[in-house]
Amino acid sequence: MQGREMRIERVPAVPKKPEMVRVAAYARVSADKDAAFHSLGSQTDYYEKYVAAHPEWILAEIYSDNAISGTVIERPEFQRMLRDCRAGKIDPIITKSITRFARNTVALLETIRELKRLQIDVYFEKGNIHTFDPKCEVLLTIMSSLAQEESRSISENVRWDKEKSMRNGLVYMPYGHFMGYRKGEDGRPSHFTIIGG
Repeated sequence: MQGREMRIERVPAVPKKPEMVRVAAYARVSADKDAAFHSLGSQTDYYEKYVAAHPEWILAEIYSDNAISGTVIERPEFQRMLRDCRAGKIDPIITKSITRFARNTVALLETIRELKRLQIDVYFEKGNIHTFDPKCEVLLTIMSSLAQEESRSISENVRWDKEKSMRNGLVYMPYGHFMGYRKGEDGRPSHFTIIGG
């Protein structure tokens, strides 16, 4: 019996469709003065465009905390982002800077270590720092320590200014009006007029 001739036909490989990378962004403004210049709205617009510029990325979510200090780790949106990370909903996280993410060195390092265990990279745009970089932890320790000290120094200066005003017989009044009173026309906090009076 004669063997049949076999023809081998080459079938082109079907390229595997790359999985979309689910990118989250974290934004924070600590006070109204920050909001005036770097509003959460503009940060949100920026991250939407930033993620859209990468075809292999999909925006998981933008988490944003308003008027909360970076020294506080119990920020609602920050904690929600961490819960979503633990639930496997996020691949990398993008944020503007270390100070936007956290101003508490211990909390920052603990959070970064947990995210690394979850295989989630955090990218800090300012400084071009990726937490998956082996040198990252040393940089983060130095930079977050500086940010924490800066925050402490600002708080001490504000407290000193309030105490100095009170020693000089002035009432500290951070806003134009407070508890039914407003500053006098000269702007001095020691002169009040009753609103509606």
